[in-house]
Amino acid sequence: MQIRACQIAADIGSPTARRSAIRWLVADAAMDGADVVVFPELALTGYGAGETIASEAEPAEGAALADLRALADAHRITIVTGLALAEESGVSNAAVAVQPGRPPVVYAKRHLYGAYEKALFVPGTTPSPLFEVAGMKAGLLVCFDVEFPERVRELAEAGAEIIFVPTALPRSAGARFIAEHVVPVRAFENQVFIVYVDHCGEDARFAYQGLSCIAAPDGSRLASAPADAAAMLSVTVDGGDYEAARRENPYLQELADSRLR
Repeated sequence: MQIRACQIAADIGSPTARRSAIRWLVADAAMDGADVVVFPELALTGYGAGETIASEAEPAEGAALADLRALADAHRITIVTGLALAEESGVSNAAVAVQPGRPPVVYAKRHLYGAYEKALFVPGTTPSPLFEVAGMKAGLLVCFDVEFPERVRELAEAGAEIIFVPTALPRSAGARFIAEHVVPVRAFENQVFIVYVDHCGEDARFAYQGLSCIAAPDGSRLASAPADAAAMLSVTVDGGDYEAARRENPYLQELADSRLR
């Protein structure tokens, strides 16, 4: 699977400007042969847009997802991005995987971070459905979700080989540790790839950590973005390359075996 991860500037502009940038980046990724292109949390509205996020939220049948589906079809590429989704229960902080010729896969963030998110969104209640990209089983999480070992483990036990994580991680005392250490450890302890994609720079409310990365099942970081600049990470992954790591650290198999005792 060839992956393009797009760490984009937080102050890129209005939702219209954001969608224009995403269209260009999708086309560029497809031209380079990527199977999937991944954007940050709430990439269509901006994470720091506050109460205006609700006014920009659309249902799954709305124009935003229709545009993404047309883009995926036109370029024959899977698009993973964060967006605000209008649902009966309220607005979800969601991630979607939009694939050519298929219904979109939608996941609502289950662990909302802090008062800011809890005032704007309703939490999701179910795990991400699994879907296939380039022959690999994939799942979705959003930002804070990946910091909970249980969320990554439930996807790994369901059969996920790669997890896409649109993210909006503001700078803080622990943010660098999360990006540089927690994410690779989650990949290692679950024997999966994790594609963790943040914003960079500042918007009206937050300064972002950046440091997007693609982590491998052996805990290595296959690619990393800087803290303070936009970056496009391009990596080709093959699960078969990490069979030795899985044999050496068979955590999932040991868990499965222990439940039979």
